[in-house]
Amino acid sequence: MDNFTPTRYTLTNVATGREFEDRGWMLDDPESPEPSLIRTRYASKQIHVRSEDHGIYRFCDWLPVRRMLKGSHAPVTYKSKRLAEHLGLKNLYITFSGYFPEVGARMTTCSFKETEAYNVCARRADDEKRVLVVASAGNTARAFAKVCSDNRIPLLLSVPEDNINALWFEAPLDPCVKLIAPQTGGDYFDAIHLSNLALGSPLFYAEGGAKNVARRDGMATTVLSAATTIGEIPDYYFQAVGSGTGAIAAWEANMRLIEDGRFGNKVMKLMVSQNIPFTPMYDAWRADSREMLPYDADQARADAEAIDAKVLSNRKPPYSVRGGLYDALKATDGDILVATNEEARAARRLFEEMEGVDIYSAAGVALATLIQAVKAGTVDPDKIVMLNITGGGEHYFQRDKQLWYLKPHQVFPLDPEPDYVVRTVEKLFARG
Repeated sequence: MDNFTPTRYTLTNVATGREFEDRGWMLDDPESPEPSLIRTRYASKQIHVRSEDHGIYRFCDWLPVRRMLKGSHAPVTYKSKRLAEHLGLKNLYITFSGYFPEVGARMTTCSFKETEAYNVCARRADDEKRVLVVASAGNTARAFAKVCSDNRIPLLLSVPEDNINALWFEAPLDPCVKLIAPQTGGDYFDAIHLSNLALGSPLFYAEGGAKNVARRDGMATTVLSAATTIGEIPDYYFQAVGSGTGAIAAWEANMRLIEDGRFGNKVMKLMVSQNIPFTPMYDAWRADSREMLPYDADQARADAEAIDAKVLSNRKPPYSVRGGLYDALKATDGDILVATNEEARAARRLFEEMEGVDIYSAAGVALATLIQAVKAGTVDPDKIVMLNITGGGEHYFQRDKQLWYLKPHQVFPLDPEPDYVVRTVEKLFARG
């Protein structure tokens, strides 16, 4: 593993098809006439899955990485028995990203955001001196904080003050990780805005979110885990979405698996879900609109506060952009479903009873909509269903542990003065 050779790939503009070399930390095509995601095109058309001791990098043939970082784990897929029988599904496969040693899942942040963090950070250039900036509603920040702390990568996190209880760790973090927060009442969009202001300093560079191919291809390992475990591409894919990036990644993995030739040629039906009352993508999809519909900022903050699954509260998702969620749903004949807090809570209780481990609210939303779809007859009970459990095992992992919480180094008002933000964050890293 120490003699790792960087993965060979090129980048492609989804809108125009232009193929070009990755000259470092490219997040888009500089020659694109319109906003568009870019995609990786790997030299290896067939994936060679390495041994489990490679962690997430067992899928490195299809990851745009320069190195392997320590401490990673891959998602684990297993065939459900009790939950499948309860729902009347003959081929329900659960892809679990979290902590559940009984099935081999050992992500200690208990979230599939680890799949993003280990690959984004492994894409980083050896000689990069700037500080990585990540905005998050919670779980993404915990994953990036762990990976950057363990591997001494300077990181500036921006997380809403209301969500910082998600920033728990087994032990204190390395001081290379700093946290800023929009004050109480702010949401994920406010955290993104604050991080964008910090990027006004040349000391920092953006992680890029959905635009970063390393993030999407890291998330795509959930589908790679499922297909290589099952031996074929699933028929249905269920996941709750905040930005929709994981579903976009699933679609892209599906296309690579078809090109591989060994897993069939099925187009997996994306069945993604949002948590009522925060449903901007659902509302746009129901209106058959590529563009997001108007959403009053105060109403959006209130709706984000009302949902259990705070990680699903992205007001500016990559839905409309070429190659984004709208295109993914159209290409896969997919759909967006919704679940209430109560339905998601009931689904979480059911999962723990049937499968033996706790799951996060977002995963509860996904299961709740699977239950709805089964009852409505929109899922063929004989087909292969992949349920992407994007986080779980937190209660299991935290048992008998004394946790350490990352506190904000600076809390900002919701509309801070840009120069003040830049001066403040520069001082954070000047102090070390």
